[in-house]
Amino acid sequence: VQLVESGGGSVQAGGSLTLSCAASTYTSCMAWFRQAPGKEREGVASISRGGSTTYAESVKGRFTISRDNVKNTLYLQMNSLKPEDTAMYYCAAGPSLARECPVWYLYNSWGQGTQVTVS
Repeated sequence: VQLVESGGGSVQAGGSLTLSCAASTYTSCMAWFRQAPGKEREGVASISRGGSTTYAESVKGRFTISRDNVKNTLYLQMNSLKPEDTAMYYCAAGPSLARECPVWYLYNSWGQGTQVTVS
């Protein structure tokens, strides 16, 4: 599967951004990851094809993951952004079973990333 992200940019603290990810084919579990300079890549949010979601504690209540299964597109609505949200954000496709969607290490297909900078 090919994944292409868009929607990153620069925003002031407290602002909002929406990321999109177009997948080339059907996917089951999809997720957003991020990697800040000098840090490991971390899972941000995951969603099953049926719409079950999981969030990292650091983004709960501020970020919303969603998907359009007809368009094979994944979204991440980010509100109340903080400087510590600054990172490269990656779209990912992974496990086939819905119960495995929250298991970050099972994701094995990645987009090229889109930069989010919060100042």
